[in-house]
Amino acid sequence: MEKEKSLEKLKKKYSEIQKKFGLPDFDELNREFQIEKISIEETDYLVREIRKFLADKFSNYMRFVEALLNPSNSPLFVFSIVKSLNVEDKESLQEVYKKFAKIEVDLVEIDLDFSEEKEVEFIKESYKIWKSIKKSLLEIVEVVRKNWDNKFEGNTRGYFG
Repeated sequence: MEKEKSLEKLKKKYSEIQKKFGLPDFDELNREFQIEKISIEETDYLVREIRKFLADKFSNYMRFVEALLNPSNSPLFVFSIVKSLNVEDKESLQEVYKKFAKIEVDLVEIDLDFSEEKEVEFIKESYKIWKSIKKSLLEIVEVVRKNWDNKFEGNTRGYFG
């Protein structure tokens, strides 16, 4: 019951800043970035907290893409994934990585120099970018899924086999 009340308060507070700044719909952001978890804590800086949720997700996916592009110290399953990717897939990953890298630099700047307006702009812009990144990543995942069994079947020998 208390959780529902705090979520409703969050939605109301978000609605106010959404109208003021033209932010994406709460449900859309929540579906993509689980921002409802913000309702657990009180904050005077809602946009900063939302930005942190976006940043966490971007950072996690950036590390994954980085592992695919440069798998030297990655878990073994990453090597199998990389084998299933063609040149176009790798180029697509490069483009995704560039977008994530730009977001990372933007995040550092915003974190160092807080401004509600900068936070809002980051949320709006990165949400738009996320939609295209997500589409590209889904395409890569589909390629990996299609080729998953093929890449693991011929790789049953171990280090000494």
